Amino acid sequence: MLRSLLCFAFAIVLPASLLGRGPADDLVSRRNALNDLLAEQWEDTMRYSPLYASILGDKRYNDQIDDFSQQAIDAHLEQERRFLSRFEAIDTTGFPDQEVLNKRLMIRDLRNDVDGARFKPWEMPVDQMNGVQINLPQLVNVFSFETVKDYDDYIVRLKLFPRLIDQTIAHMRQGMANGLMPPRMLLEKVVTQANAIGSMTPEQSPFVHPFDKFPDAVPEADRKRLRENGIAAVRGSVNPAYSRFAEFVRDEYAPKGRTEPGVWSLPDGTERYAFRVKESTTTNLTPEEIHQIGLAQVKDIEGRMLQVASQLGYKDLKSFGAAMKSNPKLHPQSLQEIIDSYTKYIDQMYTKLPDLFGRLPKGRLDVMPIEEFREKEAATHYMQGTPDGSRKAHVMVNTGDFAKRTTLDFETTAYHEGVPGHHLQIALAQELP
Repeated sequence: MLRSLLCFAFAIVLPASLLGRGPADDLVSRRNALNDLLAEQWEDTMRYSPLYASILGDKRYNDQIDDFSQQAIDAHLEQERRFLSRFEAIDTTGFPDQEVLNKRLMIRDLRNDVDGARFKPWEMPVDQMNGVQINLPQLVNVFSFETVKDYDDYIVRLKLFPRLIDQTIAHMRQGMANGLMPPRMLLEKVVTQANAIGSMTPEQSPFVHPFDKFPDAVPEADRKRLRENGIAAVRGSVNPAYSRFAEFVRDEYAPKGRTEPGVWSLPDGTERYAFRVKESTTTNLTPEEIHQIGLAQVKDIEGRMLQVASQLGYKDLKSFGAAMKSNPKLHPQSLQEIIDSYTKYIDQMYTKLPDLFGRLPKGRLDVMPIEEFREKEAATHYMQGTPDGSRKAHVMVNTGDFAKRTTLDFETTAYHEGVPGHHLQIALAQELP
């Protein structure tokens, strides 16, 4: 009798808190929880990297730069661990496929960051392709300069860049202590890069390019002040920091660079390489298995190349390659010819896109030469635009030593780096809600 009364009482109490809730309500609640957590994680990403936020056109943090201190890195990793646990706790049963994929991809990204932290990648932060010395000057091509505030915020940032450079040096010193060193032959190029930028007069510096031409929205009365303040910031803050960085790399860092280029020569090199293979391929294949796939593909490609060479009257790939290299018709005659070639191929591909793809990006892209200060090391690549279209995407083309280049790969590279290639990949991804 007592049990019956208790069950009856419980049955009466339950609807007071759960009346009207069912499977559909639970599904909506879980979907909302995932979307809210994705939004929260995105906001955290923007706060953690103000420079990345600005690249994407989010100007809320335009007068700030990234904090590359060890304290900030540790705090961010701890935040990622918390996000990882919260994403893993969300049950996606019954979710649309796209939302299930959102969770899976976010968990993968967070886990890669958390698991990869044991290798301390921040202690080896520069090489000839990446690093503070080469990344900062590129920002002038990806930031949006539309208003007086954009320029004033940028000047504030110029004065903050030395902090980021000094934080980078601190990590490099710790990397030296831990045996985490890039190859010496690459670090010698880093010295050249830093010297080239730091030794420029402020008026010639790539950091001053935004002040060379102002948009109409910037009043004439403000332009002289902005340009003078920008040049002063480069002279007083940026150039001394670059000189300090170049001196450190030349005198302390590069001499201790590793002589073996392979990742295997680093501490935990085998584990480090296996992690990168898994991260890059999204598979559980071993490095050796991936290597064998590569060898098989190279063999197949070279076989097809040999067929083409034979059809053209060459007995082997060596003689075919030598003939291509010495053929003056296959070498550009000017920097502009390279830019024009890429533009032509991209433009002609645009006319084919409606026949090949269902959905096309709203924004087009520009072809631009890679800046002179990094053209010796950089390869032609794509740079994304802003999601709102306020700044177009770019294909940055290497035009350095144009006479030594061949035109053979211009068309395929234009399609790969530009259209359809990375532009459809990234621009369409940015348009997803």
